[in-house]
Amino acid sequence: MARFKNKKKALAKPPVVKNQPSVDQITGQKIPKSFVFSRGKLPGPLKQLELDLRKLMLPHTALKLKEKKRNKLKDFLNVAGPMGVTHFLMLSNPKSIPHLRVARTPQGPTLSFEIQEYSLAADVARSQSHPSCPKELFDNSPLIVLSGFGSGGQHLKLTTIMFQNIFPAIDINTVKLSSCRRIVLLNYNNETKLIDFRHYSIRLQPVGVSRRIRKFVQKHEVPNLRNLQDVSDFVTMAGYGSESEADEESATVSLASDLGRVNRTSTKSAVRLQEIGPRMTLRLVKVEEGLCTGGIIFTEFGKEVDADPDEEAQLD
Repeated sequence: MARFKNKKKALAKPPVVKNQPSVDQITGQKIPKSFVFSRGKLPGPLKQLELDLRKLMLPHTALKLKEKKRNKLKDFLNVAGPMGVTHFLMLSNPKSIPHLRVARTPQGPTLSFEIQEYSLAADVARSQSHPSCPKELFDNSPLIVLSGFGSGGQHLKLTTIMFQNIFPAIDINTVKLSSCRRIVLLNYNNETKLIDFRHYSIRLQPVGVSRRIRKFVQKHEVPNLRNLQDVSDFVTMAGYGSESEADEESATVSLASDLGRVNRTSTKSAVRLQEIGPRMTLRLVKVEEGLCTGGIIFTEFGKEVDADPDEEAQLD
């Protein structure tokens, strides 16, 4: 008997969305969440910068946020409310000058930055002899460190508050140091009025042990001993790192109890930062009271800064 295929298609199951908690179970504070998206058409490198920024904002962001040309700003606002999104990071390229706008939802304020220079995460990795960026780094939010913002005016105070609130706050009494794996550094130069934006991973290296032993403990790989007469030769011939890798007292810390599993060779460790990107040099050019609209609190050039041509229509 001939068999006929059942042409009736099964209904597709709705995608499973893993919602992040909205409130920190320990501190009881609301966890900030973000959308990173573009306004207008972006060239290829800026689209990749958008993806790098989404990865930087993990885990409290939409990594696979879908964008369409017909989307207006109010469309993102309508979705942001039910999902508990507190901040927007918007990339645009008006007159071929890259801009990054950071806004608090739903009523602002909005900070507009001109991107003077930028390097993608892939560019940073290619510049390093031993790049390392495991997926586990992005299981927790990065720490935020601000430098040089205390000597400015109101616009710098708003910048400080904005970036402090864009990442979850930490309680030094309850935080697990093993979850502090990344750091975002913003340094303001008062002379050039530029902001250096850097993203690093935090690594701990044992102090007081040879370089080869340290690699053996950290990587958990069986060493090649076939050219050695005895296992003791592996220790005595290992040697120590170069002079540039010497353990400095200022970079040495005692391990907390929840970090004992990281370095089993020593009770002390040296803190090492490795840049993982992206890297940006920003200039604050405008601060608005509302969400991409409203009164101008600050402008760098003494006049209105270029924005998206259809911005007013997007907010209607």
